[in-house]
Amino acid sequence: MSTEPVAGGGHMMSPDDADNPFNWPLYRRVYVSAVAVAFAFSITFGATTYTAGITGVMADFNVSMTVAILPFSLYFFGIAFAPVITPHLTERLGRSGVYLISLPLFMLFLLGSGLARNFATLAICRFFAGFFGGPCLVLIEGTFADVWRAHTTVSYYAILTLGPYIGAATGPLVGGFVFAGRGWKWTQWVPLMFAFGVYLFGLGMNETYNRSIIVRRATRHGVTAPRLADAQSGVTLRDMCLVTVVTPASQMVSEPIVIFTSIYLGFNWGVIFSFFISIPVVLKLTYAFTIQQAGLAFIAAIVGAILAGVTTLVTDMITYRVIVNKGSNGMVAIEYRLIPAMLGGFLMTASLFWIAWTANPKINWAAPVIGTLVYVWGNMSILISFISYLFDAYPARGTLSALTAAAVFRIVLAGVFPLFIIQMIVNLTGAWAYSTFGFISAVMFPIPFILFKYGARLRASSKHAGPTMLVEEKSMSKPVDAEMGAIDKGAQAL
Repeated sequence: MSTEPVAGGGHMMSPDDADNPFNWPLYRRVYVSAVAVAFAFSITFGATTYTAGITGVMADFNVSMTVAILPFSLYFFGIAFAPVITPHLTERLGRSGVYLISLPLFMLFLLGSGLARNFATLAICRFFAGFFGGPCLVLIEGTFADVWRAHTTVSYYAILTLGPYIGAATGPLVGGFVFAGRGWKWTQWVPLMFAFGVYLFGLGMNETYNRSIIVRRATRHGVTAPRLADAQSGVTLRDMCLVTVVTPASQMVSEPIVIFTSIYLGFNWGVIFSFFISIPVVLKLTYAFTIQQAGLAFIAAIVGAILAGVTTLVTDMITYRVIVNKGSNGMVAIEYRLIPAMLGGFLMTASLFWIAWTANPKINWAAPVIGTLVYVWGNMSILISFISYLFDAYPARGTLSALTAAAVFRIVLAGVFPLFIIQMIVNLTGAWAYSTFGFISAVMFPIPFILFKYGARLRASSKHAGPTMLVEEKSMSKPVDAEMGAIDKGAQAL
């Protein structure tokens, strides 16, 4: 019999309960995880496939490139609502309910985007495609937290992050061939068809959220459901607004950990999603690449994402082994989760200057493309590191607010940066545009080192800290004393 305690919040079921997702057969947990990754993949794939057809949008609707980029940005602005509303939807519909309602609505607006006969319709449909698809991105982390134990936080975050990143990188790769062969409208319909296949794949998904499982089981057996502890995301409208709107806004100006991580991740996401606009343009002007060839260059981004996942996993295992050998009784402070961000910051800063000064007709095209690989490697390493750190930085409610703040901020910047990247390149040249990003990245490089040194002290002094925050440590590779709540801490998947 297991004696490992299960905490309140999201995980409220007995460790011995057969319906507890922790006790499901491995194949069922793998299937549920695969469904979550596939749903997230389909949303980011739908985001970036559009970029391959921007010149077609310009021609059909007689708009400038900046205006044609707007539906790409609006998609992210729609997604930005997801971290705020998804925790509350999950409390009422369960995770599976949100998944199976969200994706069809997403598909409906992708269809509308492809059928649009004027630019306004295209822009509106793209916004609502992001709005309704966003919960599929947000839920992935909570789903993994439901079925995999908390001691694997770093490990499963490294894996689940691959879905959205690879989905985004695959978008222009597929979209380039689709646009060349069928026109820009098919850059909407291909993601639509893919999402429909994903939806069919996910129809067999079991509910994973403990609170919903308990309520549904009681209903199925015709008995009154036990009284559950109040959800960390709030019960009344006032509480819900406090947790996912007011407190995140407050943390963005009062919590150094949230401020540092949000700004760094926001900048990183702004730059990486500007690549989907700038890389095809730069490769075409510098090396006369076709749209198909420019799309193939994003294979480098896929490789970079895989390297980031592997690096993070290996770093996690090595760190744990070294610390435990020093006699830590199996406990590792969560600040050690920041080590991949230290490496990632160096890779990201160096790669921005690399890209800036190698995108030159006198230098082989492979040089800036490999620089992109290194950038994605560093970028994703920082994301995995920071989010897994935030995941346990505060008690459940404070963590939910911190994750919401960080998620909304970086998603908004992912939509903002593409709107001015072309003007930067035109006015500063590509070399100095990306050198500017490199200088900004260099200024931010010390952030993970600062948090590593002072993070525990900052957490302990926070008004969101619980009574054990002064001595809180978590093992990264062994069972901990209690699991964190699933929805309340795992709802911000981006």
